[in-house]
Amino acid sequence: MSPPGRDGLEGSTRVDAGEFRRAKPEGRPMSEHLLSLQVNGRMRAVAVPGGALLLDVLRETLQLTGTKQGCDGGECGACTVLVDGEPRLACITLAASVERRAIETIESLAPAGHLAPLQRAFHEKLGAQCGFCTPGMVMAAEALLRREPHPGEAQIRAALAGNLCRCTGYVKIVEAVQAAAEQRT
Repeated sequence: MSPPGRDGLEGSTRVDAGEFRRAKPEGRPMSEHLLSLQVNGRMRAVAVPGGALLLDVLRETLQLTGTKQGCDGGECGACTVLVDGEPRLACITLAASVERRAIETIESLAPAGHLAPLQRAFHEKLGAQCGFCTPGMVMAAEALLRREPHPGEAQIRAALAGNLCRCTGYVKIVEAVQAAAEQRT
């Protein structure tokens, strides 16, 4: 029996840097599948184990580490990405379920290395404290602002309800989203 892997499951092993495999009960690696993923506007072909989570593919295979691994149970929102423009928790999304769909990570908002207006608002309004939850908060807020360019405070709080922050009382985060909405006029 192999030692527990990153996720604490027996039979999980880390192979080569950046590749994570879950083993079958009898110890043999699961078969890999070739997926076509559209990530940040670019088609990417990736070989992933069956059952691979989107979070692992983004962070480990594609090296897009802005998406954070928090609770691993879909409860904290740190791993929020956009799939076809809607917020999705990457830690509980099977990579195969988003094949050929538009996946956007926090990296998509600043492709040239310049902060997007929403990111700048988080910085200027002190919406980011330790910064761990910030990518998920920003992506959830981005989805909200795309569908409702001028949300009220209640709408902002509802849109961010699935994203937990341990550092703030959310006041500065809400202010940041309001400031970004004002800039979009």
